Amino acid sequence: MSDGDARIYSIEFKSIRGEAMPFERFSGQVVLVVNTASRCGYTPQYAGLQALYDTFRADGFMVLGVPSNDFGGQEPGTEAQISDFCEINYGVEFPMTSKVHAVGPDQHPFWRVAKEALGDAAQPKWNFHKILIGADGTVLKAYPSSVRPADTELIADIEAALARRPA
Repeated sequence: MSDGDARIYSIEFKSIRGEAMPFERFSGQVVLVVNTASRCGYTPQYAGLQALYDTFRADGFMVLGVPSNDFGGQEPGTEAQISDFCEINYGVEFPMTSKVHAVGPDQHPFWRVAKEALGDAAQPKWNFHKILIGADGTVLKAYPSSVRPADTELIADIEAALARRPA
């Protein structure tokens, strides 16, 4: 495992219910990490993210939703409100973290490690920015908010990452 891989697996989130959620728990899986918000023009992407999760989870794919209120104050709710909103409106079953900062001086370490690997492309500019992590912990690629979950390039990248996953 490279130093970059070790760093990604040393990152910790808290689940939306407040439990410890070490990123290490996703070791061996391909993970799409998405900073989310409930009151954004991109919020309907939750449905597409759930569809990706449904399509590929049996193959070792995970979506991780990471709520953030950093862009336009579009995630003002509590974790319970966010969780209820996602489940009721979009049937979200993939894991969600507690609310964190995606940018700024209190930026969650995940984005710092991703930026070290990918440069400015990894830096979220708005809600629903996506980072694809390989099964070995390699930070593979970043996708801006405008890239929808059904985007053919994103799906091809997920499929390629899953093909490289050890059996």
